Amino acid sequence: MDIDIIITQVESEIKDIGSSQELEQFRLKYLGRKGILAQFTSLIPTLSLEERASFGQKVNNLKNRISILLEEKQKTVDSKPTDKTGVYFDIGMPGIAQSIGHLHPLTQINDEICAIFNRIGFSTIEGPEIESEYNNFTGLNIPLEHPSREAFDTFYLKDYPKMLLRSHTSPVQVRAMKKHKPPLAVIVPGTVYRPDAVDASHSFMFHQVEGFMVDKGIKFSDLKGVLELFARTIFQNDIKMRFRPHFFPFTEPSAEVDISCIICKGKGCSVCGRKGWLEILGAGMIHPNVFKHVGIDHKKYTGFAFGMGVERIAMLKYGINDIRIFFDNDVRFLKQF
Repeated sequence: MDIDIIITQVESEIKDIGSSQELEQFRLKYLGRKGILAQFTSLIPTLSLEERASFGQKVNNLKNRISILLEEKQKTVDSKPTDKTGVYFDIGMPGIAQSIGHLHPLTQINDEICAIFNRIGFSTIEGPEIESEYNNFTGLNIPLEHPSREAFDTFYLKDYPKMLLRSHTSPVQVRAMKKHKPPLAVIVPGTVYRPDAVDASHSFMFHQVEGFMVDKGIKFSDLKGVLELFARTIFQNDIKMRFRPHFFPFTEPSAEVDISCIICKGKGCSVCGRKGWLEILGAGMIHPNVFKHVGIDHKKYTGFAFGMGVERIAMLKYGINDIRIFFDNDVRFLKQF
């Protein structure tokens, strides 16, 4: 949609707003995390270099215009001490105090992770929780004989045998690379499902953040630099990082990434099992077969990918030793955040 048309639409809509509730709905529609402005912003990485500057300027002008209109309208709304029926009321009378809620700790960590990568040029993309078997497995170079494709390791839909509840957020990697051409720098948050027995460190439903970058000349050292920046930002600057060789079907080479224990500073304690290290995520260079599945020339482009559990990051950051407490809805726990 043309941004100039949006500006005209905004100016027309705000004239009819008569209450703070309507004004807040208007703000969320245009400036919210999933609002129209965010949709325009997510389009910028997909444009050519020539188009980005012009389009970005228009988006910025739209944001400024909306902010000015909101500020002006807020003054007129706040100056009218009336309810929805237009009846005057005394704002000096004592009211009933309302408890103020806040974001769940997992939402806070998820937003913090995404914000870190957004600041260094990654775009946030979300995908469906019901996925095809192709996107969840085949497109990611996971063979038919892989254990994760068995019915006892994945939630398949009863009436749709080729559909399932996604077991990781990596299917969005396939979707994004099919839809957009490199260069790509994408972060993908979302809920995932695996039929694991629930205990202190496992849940049948949890949250992941997937990230990947594709362009000419992307190297493993680029991956290391990005992840080190992330770890030092979300934990603390004096942590150390190490990569351990590992195997993932969709990356080669692959690695598990550890940071020095944030509790004992690498000396060894009960939290890190006396090892001095804590595992935080898995990563590697995108496998050529994945590029083949999505139609990208693996001889021309390279890329890296990584994935992390939001609960895992939150447990390490806040010193929580049981994943189940995140879903117990215990107000005593939630009030701490």
